[in-house]
Amino acid sequence: MLDVTARISSPLAYASDTPAVVSMQSGGSAANTAGWLAASGHRSAFVGRIGADDAGSRAREALAAQGVEAHLPVSAGRATGVCVVIVDALGERTMLPDPGANADLRADDIDGARVAAGDHVHLSGYVLLNPACAAAGLAILHTARQAGATTSLDPSSAALLRSGQDAMRAGLALVDLVIANEEEAEVLTGRRDPEAALAALAGLVPVAVVKCGAAGAMARAGMEQVTAPARPAAVVDTTGAGDAFAAGFLPAWAGGLGLARALAAGLDLASVAVSRVGAGPPPR
Repeated sequence: MLDVTARISSPLAYASDTPAVVSMQSGGSAANTAGWLAASGHRSAFVGRIGADDAGSRAREALAAQGVEAHLPVSAGRATGVCVVIVDALGERTMLPDPGANADLRADDIDGARVAAGDHVHLSGYVLLNPACAAAGLAILHTARQAGATTSLDPSSAALLRSGQDAMRAGLALVDLVIANEEEAEVLTGRRDPEAALAALAGLVPVAVVKCGAAGAMARAGMEQVTAPARPAAVVDTTGAGDAFAAGFLPAWAGGLGLARALAAGLDLASVAVSRVGAGPPPR
């Protein structure tokens, strides 16, 4: 995705004008996670779709600059996805996504990434929330499992989850780990209390994580539960904080370092993400 970020310091003036500071960055939830992984010294590959346009070229160049191995089939007749991100004075973001070429994602797009035993495949929930590519997302999870890779899922959007959960629930049955925020966990489980929602999610997947914003995060595997506080940070823009968290959590968890160290690593990267404009890692 290409993110168009508009930072505003006053409430949005509906049907009129609100002064803003506008900038553009590479984006897309899974692409952000791949970028943060590479920036942290881990090998990462990203599979996605772009259009034959300037935004697609920009996305390809940004991933290469971050050190990500990018597999980006071009969808003829489709524009690269764009997301308008409105960031308020508190750093909270509201997003207006247009998935564009992402809707053309196919199961065999992952073939170029050569998934093998010992790898980890992380799927953005936006894939499952889009009816045009939900089946491809489920097939990709099947392929990863058959290859001997571990899998994780970020539900991605509480608002979109409220209007359709079937594919997401099918995806939960195919993953080793789910990383949700409080709102997503509530929609998926019907439990408003984050700890109760975590317990319910842990009944659906082997490992569950619930991110609680400024309150930190919780993780549960079986009967083991760990809670960790958020790191101090000057919040500028919360866009991509969850993607950065995943990039910190996943290598520690996959490396067998335990839930506590994985949470700490995730929260460390999230604190860096919220302190700057844009969802991706700082330039090299």
